[in-house]
Amino acid sequence: MKPMSRRRCLRQLALALPAAGLARQAMAAETPGPTAAEAGAIDRIARTFLQDHGAPGLSVAFARGGKPVFQAAFGLADEAAGEPLTPDHRFRIASISKPLTAVGIFLLVESGKLKLDDKVFGPGGLLPFGREKKDGPELGGITVHHLLTHTAGGWQNDRTDPMFRHPELGHAELIERTLREQPPEKPPGERYAYSNFGYCLLGRVIEKVTGKPYADFIRDSVLAPCGIARMEIAGNTLADRVPGEVVYHGRNGEDPYRMNVRRMDAHGGWLASPAEVVKFLVRCDGEGDAGDLIRKDGFKRMMTATRANPGYACGWSVNAVPNRWHGGSLPGTSTIAVQTARGLCWAGFANSRSKDLGNALDRLMWDLAKAVPAWNA
Repeated sequence: MKPMSRRRCLRQLALALPAAGLARQAMAAETPGPTAAEAGAIDRIARTFLQDHGAPGLSVAFARGGKPVFQAAFGLADEAAGEPLTPDHRFRIASISKPLTAVGIFLLVESGKLKLDDKVFGPGGLLPFGREKKDGPELGGITVHHLLTHTAGGWQNDRTDPMFRHPELGHAELIERTLREQPPEKPPGERYAYSNFGYCLLGRVIEKVTGKPYADFIRDSVLAPCGIARMEIAGNTLADRVPGEVVYHGRNGEDPYRMNVRRMDAHGGWLASPAEVVKFLVRCDGEGDAGDLIRKDGFKRMMTATRANPGYACGWSVNAVPNRWHGGSLPGTSTIAVQTARGLCWAGFANSRSKDLGNALDRLMWDLAKAVPAWNA
């Protein structure tokens, strides 16, 4: 089947969106779902977003007070096949993987198996890399906390990002090569530099401490307690697409299927639906409830930013409200997950990426939340 033109895709969306088949679902009668008028407003806002940004599909989920209140899917999972998107479709969640990894690290800290000030490299370090002396700032000063807060001194997410280079290399080979060819530029703790490679290292720390593959530990210790069973690490190619996964649509010459996404596991590799990410958010809200993943003191530490960047803590963006969130972006993928100080949380995913789509998706989710005044966004 020939791929749809953008005009044909938008025409099909215009026909499909007004129908009840948008897979909208209000949940948990004891919590406030949208009225019919509010649901109509959500449909109109979502339709405008898709048309304005040429995105094939959008999937959203909301919870309030720890209980799911709404989920919906709009548009297409696959433009070429005309496959409708449903709330159960899974997406590459990109950097929303980082909060999962951070929670895994803090679980190990709470169990006494790890300390935030543990050294990662050098004599006595957690990982067996970079033990020889190198030029520039010493690797031996980098701690787990530096990696969590992107203050290790190097490996920024720019054109030199190690995680998007040498896709043929596995984790160990990539780490060895990066430490040899791209040593840190600054001493640890001095500068914030958003680092996918730093979270790759945290995945290896988890494996070293637990003796388990990273994905197995996160599934067993983070996802299973949340009642999440379908999340997994994404594949690299279209042929690797698993049942219920969307197709990613490249824009502006980007190819979503030319990356080593499996290697991104701890910083950007997970597959999930928005509702599954919301299940994670409501079990990690700092309220100290019996079912919470992290104790209140650990949660407070996890959400404490550094002087290097007051807007980023340990795997989460933060502000003074306090709201907590993380976005994600890969070719073919735009994602956002938010916890608000008022007890509302949400996740929204699109299966394309274009200029400013990430910021637009963030604004969209706030607009959708405010369309239901009872949610108190």
